[in-house]
Amino acid sequence: MKPTPARSLLAPLPLLLIALYALSILLANLTLNTFVPLPLYGLLSVGTIFFAAVFTLRDRIHRAGGLNAVYVAIAAALIVNTVVALLTGTPWRFIGASFLAILAGELADTAVYQRLIQRSWWTRVLASNAVSVPLDSVLFNLLAFWGDMPASQIAQIIFADIVIKYLIAALFAFRIRRAARAAT
Repeated sequence: MKPTPARSLLAPLPLLLIALYALSILLANLTLNTFVPLPLYGLLSVGTIFFAAVFTLRDRIHRAGGLNAVYVAIAAALIVNTVVALLTGTPWRFIGASFLAILAGELADTAVYQRLIQRSWWTRVLASNAVSVPLDSVLFNLLAFWGDMPASQIAQIIFADIVIKYLIAALFAFRIRRAARAAT
């Protein structure tokens, strides 16, 4: 039996994925308070479009670099986003909301993903996203907007965030799965 090579955090793929992960969160944070009304119900934060990629990127980091690479990605994203937020004069309320939501959502997702590591990739992704997407959306939006917006608008933002994050994450996952099948 051939030994499997150790995954290295310094390999090009994990580093690229970590950079894309931090960039996606940065773009989400820079556009977090720009909203688009959805046709039937919901206010979509433009940042949600960028943040939806985060869930699939983190799962890819897990596959390519392992658990330590995920922790490095989360730490890098928190540091980069906090520094940029401070440099751009982002209100402390948004900085704190983003920091706590990323930390809680990403660590919860990683814990679920890791617990299901022996299961199929689809099971890990679906189960971890089922926990992290609502946790991140509810926590961030309540911390960021409570007291500044009516509860009805916050509910619309949370609804749109969850639906759009699931849809975009599903599209990314299906594309990755199709590419993996085509490669075999």
